[in-house]
Amino acid sequence: MPYKAKKPCAYPGCAKLTTGRYCEEHQKVEAKRYNHFDRDPEANKRYGRSWNRIRAAFLSANPLCEICKADGKLTPAELVHHKRKLTDGGTNDWSNLQALCSECHSRLHGQQGDYF
Repeated sequence: MPYKAKKPCAYPGCAKLTTGRYCEEHQKVEAKRYNHFDRDPEANKRYGRSWNRIRAAFLSANPLCEICKADGKLTPAELVHHKRKLTDGGTNDWSNLQALCSECHSRLHGQQGDYF
């Protein structure tokens, strides 16, 4: 199956071609800007260095999407989802986490009515 055509990076003044929104060089810059200015400061506290360690350990122990696996498909997990949100009293315990691919994660948040 052919790949999508590459398009210019969305970062102002950058003409590099990319398959995503930003080129590799500007992805980190844009993520840092988003976390600093656009993201809720409370979310930055909840998703810091310790969360990155928990997430990495959970994904290495659960490399496949749990929803796809239940449907008989083998899809690599990319994201870790909290079954009960941290803002609703959930925790980072493994019993509250779920390994998902990005498609299932988006679908799940869409069904819950979350903005994603």
